[in-house]
Amino acid sequence: MQVSLIITTYNWKEALEVSLLSAFNQTSRPCEIIVADDGSRPDTRELVERITVDAPVRVVHSWQEDKGFRLARSRNRAIARTTGEYIVLVDGDILLEKHFIEDHQRFAGKGFFIQGTRVLLNKSLSEKVLAHKVMSSMYCKHGVENRKNCIRSALLANLFSFKSSSLTGIKTCNFAFYKKDAISVNGFNEEFIGWGREDSEFTVRLQNKGFRRKNMKFNGLAYHLYHSMNDRTRLENNDQILNDTIEKKLIWCKKGINQYLD
Repeated sequence: MQVSLIITTYNWKEALEVSLLSAFNQTSRPCEIIVADDGSRPDTRELVERITVDAPVRVVHSWQEDKGFRLARSRNRAIARTTGEYIVLVDGDILLEKHFIEDHQRFAGKGFFIQGTRVLLNKSLSEKVLAHKVMSSMYCKHGVENRKNCIRSALLANLFSFKSSSLTGIKTCNFAFYKKDAISVNGFNEEFIGWGREDSEFTVRLQNKGFRRKNMKFNGLAYHLYHSMNDRTRLENNDQILNDTIEKKLIWCKKGINQYLD
């Protein structure tokens, strides 16, 4: 199965670099990496161009003009440029354990989308990871806020991974789905401007369409670098869009990925 990895980013090239390096070092590499850039400065493009000269997979820099937080649009444009049948989404502040793509491939299933978990790194550990450009398993002894998420085990993954219809814990910093499934609900809703709820609303439409959520535990380890909280001034408006989708049982958004498809 051909997997396209999408990494979102905005003006944090240091974190993006270690995220890309971890993606290159996979036991099962994605067929391509799309960097979904929501308007970063030119130094991010320069980094991508430099680091991908000797990259083991195809890397595409999908940039859009900076007009505020437009993550939904950035992701739609990136998804439209993928060639793989299966999409794995991560954020640019996420490092991938070397079996990350392999684990996602193993858990993929027709009719399902996958919600993965995060290993939360504190500020001092995040600085160490950025300095050394690698996440060592030894680091899990210090500076990890949810240490059990450091455990990778096929046995525990089989025992504790579960299906769910809940919206609780939806985070697209470690999330996967079939490309055709995303297109069938018109991708992410670009009415969302500013941080928050675009991932939950996308999930609601997938569920309304008949797709089911599967939570992957103890596999697909994603190490989340510490950063300050995002601006949430648009959250109330975004909550209204989400609630409207829930109440009306919508499966389609008017402003979505169809704008970028041939």
